[in-house]
Amino acid sequence: MKNIDGTSLIKQFSLDEFKSALGNEFNMFACVHKIKSMGQFAFVMLRTGRYVIQSVYEPETCSDDIDSIKEGCYINVSGTVREEPRANYGFELLLSGFSLLSTPAEEYPLHVSARKLGCSMEANLKYRSAALRNPNERAAFKISEGVCEGFRRFMLANNFTEIHTPKIVAAGAEGGANIFKLKYFGEDAYLAQSPQFYKQTCVAIFDRVFEIDPVYRAEKHNTTRHLNEYTGLDFEMGFINDMYDVMAMETAMLKYIFAFLGENYQNELNITGAKLPVFDEIPSVTFLEAIEIVGGNKNKHDLDPQDEVKLCEYFAKEKGSEFVFITHFPSLKRPFYVMDNKEDPRVAESFDLLFRGLEITTGGQRIHDYNEQVGKMKRMNMNPEEFESYLQIHKYGMPPHGGLGIGLERIVMKLLDLPNIRQASLFPRDINHLEP
Repeated sequence: MKNIDGTSLIKQFSLDEFKSALGNEFNMFACVHKIKSMGQFAFVMLRTGRYVIQSVYEPETCSDDIDSIKEGCYINVSGTVREEPRANYGFELLLSGFSLLSTPAEEYPLHVSARKLGCSMEANLKYRSAALRNPNERAAFKISEGVCEGFRRFMLANNFTEIHTPKIVAAGAEGGANIFKLKYFGEDAYLAQSPQFYKQTCVAIFDRVFEIDPVYRAEKHNTTRHLNEYTGLDFEMGFINDMYDVMAMETAMLKYIFAFLGENYQNELNITGAKLPVFDEIPSVTFLEAIEIVGGNKNKHDLDPQDEVKLCEYFAKEKGSEFVFITHFPSLKRPFYVMDNKEDPRVAESFDLLFRGLEITTGGQRIHDYNEQVGKMKRMNMNPEEFESYLQIHKYGMPPHGGLGIGLERIVMKLLDLPNIRQASLFPRDINHLEP
């Protein structure tokens, strides 16, 4: 019998520890990212879980044969840390020895060691496990980590409770046909389009809640901006005055996230060349004002992708802002749980947030009164009896509340200026891809 107490953990690479070992022996695990022979010596680039470290092989100082390793080998290396201004991070490792842990059965099908892969999207997805080893491709998901961590820290610091809600549900929160249907022990069930019903329920319990979880949309789109499974950053907050309280919370949250990325993810920002937005406030215009700006048809009920691009270009030029809130969308195009404007019921207390030409957020104020919610359902030809479970929250009392949902992949896509949202998803699900 063996007892495990957790005190003898295997240490993984730390850049700070590497730099602090200047002039001393240092041991690390890594993958051979690239070997560049220079005749009498060779550069061996070592890829760790986050960094690519330059090491130098010289036959006189290294006891092992460089011909025994190749790109893709996983090794345990030892050597002396020394300064080298031309190397990544200003330091390199003079190899003294290495031991081989594993050797790939085949060579990479893509140029993993290139600064950028330079392959088609289909090749990228077909060989996804190889593509993600490219530091530029990989960096997107460290940025995703940073966005989620920044979001979580901000929410907790502002007295939100983290929740995890079911993804197999009895009814779709958004309605419509874009919902995945499945059989659940003989009954009809669906994959959740959003955690909306549960977020609202939990506001009555915790006052403020947030969630980072998958969202499913059965949309038959094949565009550069849509996925059928994506990660939603959602929050819902009680005791609001109006939807502008939700917008203010999002503004503060985004400022925190970008500051957090700047402090903790400079490595990935440098690799990708990403530029973090800097702002103090975000301009806001109504839907009708937005239509006037883009010169669109005033009878439109929603913005199309070209409108979003034009609006962001306008506000970048006129206000110096890469963000813009669009408020008061037509009620008939917003979900049944969204509160209608008291002065003009034709518009909803709902908003979108656009960032660099793309909608990344939808949010607003929800209906908290039972009779008002039932009345709106009936006006929209919905049967309240089918939503008995959801309506319990209104029946038993709710504070004025609102919230929003952010598409993680969309915000990362725009932060990194990626041409396709699939590059911001580890293993994207769209109408053509169920693997890997």
